[in-house]
Amino acid sequence: MIKIDTEKGLVTIENGGVPETHDIGTPEAFSIISKAWLRSGWDTKYVYSFSWLGRPMIQLPEDMFRIQEVIFQVKPDVIIETGVAHGGSLIFYAGLFKAMGAGRVIGIDIDIRAHNRTAIEAHPLFDVITLIEGSSIEPRTVKEVAALIKPGEKVLVMLDSNHSKAHVLAELEAYSALVSLDSYIVAADGIMSDLAGAPRSEADWAWNNPKSAAEDFVKSHSSFVLEDPPLPFNEGEITERVTYWPSAWLRRIKAG
Repeated sequence: MIKIDTEKGLVTIENGGVPETHDIGTPEAFSIISKAWLRSGWDTKYVYSFSWLGRPMIQLPEDMFRIQEVIFQVKPDVIIETGVAHGGSLIFYAGLFKAMGAGRVIGIDIDIRAHNRTAIEAHPLFDVITLIEGSSIEPRTVKEVAALIKPGEKVLVMLDSNHSKAHVLAELEAYSALVSLDSYIVAADGIMSDLAGAPRSEADWAWNNPKSAAEDFVKSHSSFVLEDPPLPFNEGEITERVTYWPSAWLRRIKAG
C-alpha cells in the first residue's frame, strides 16, 4: 500500500504491515512513486503513445534519453537492434548517427510487416539503415549480421525482440561476440520481472524475462559486467534510473 500526501509532503509505503514514511523530496520517495508510475504506465499502455520522426516507437522516453547518452559516449560505428516493429527505434538511432556525422543501424526481425518495411524504406534516414528479416538467433541470421561488420568497427547491440529468458540468453550468446570493448549489449524490458499478475502479463514473468537472462549470462561470461552506465550529468539527488530496462546494460570489459 502506498499513500501520497501532497499537503504534508509525505510518501508512506506499507510492507508486511509496517509503514515506512519518507519526505516527498527524498530519493526514497521518488523511487516509490516512480515504481508505482511505471506499473500504472504498463496497465494504461503509456508507451504506446509515442513516435519518433513519424514512426511509432514503443519505448519509455526515459530509456531512449538514457541510451542517447550512451551512444554519444561510446560513439559506435554500428548499432544492431533485434526487434524492428514499426521502426521508430531504428529511426531514432539513425537520426543520432546523422547528427554525430557517422554510424549506421542494422535492424533484425523475424517478421518485418510489409507496411512497416515500406514506411521505413521511404524514410529520409533509411540510407543508414539495413533491414534483415529472420529469427535473430538462427545461425544464418547471425552470420548475415556479422558479415556486415567491418574490421575495427565499434559495435553496440540492443536486444528488443522475443523477451523470453531462453530467447534473450540465445541472443546474448549469439551477439555478445560482436560487442566492442567498453561498448554494451542491452537486454530491454526486464521490467517484466515486476509485472507478473499485471494486465497483459504471464505468471512466469517473475523469472522468464530479459533481466534474468542478463543476470545469468554475466555469471558465466567474465568479459562482461552488468552495470548501469554512469550519468554524464547529474546535479540532482537521484541516481536510480526510472526504466523499463533494469539489469539490462552488459558492458564488455575485456576480449574473449
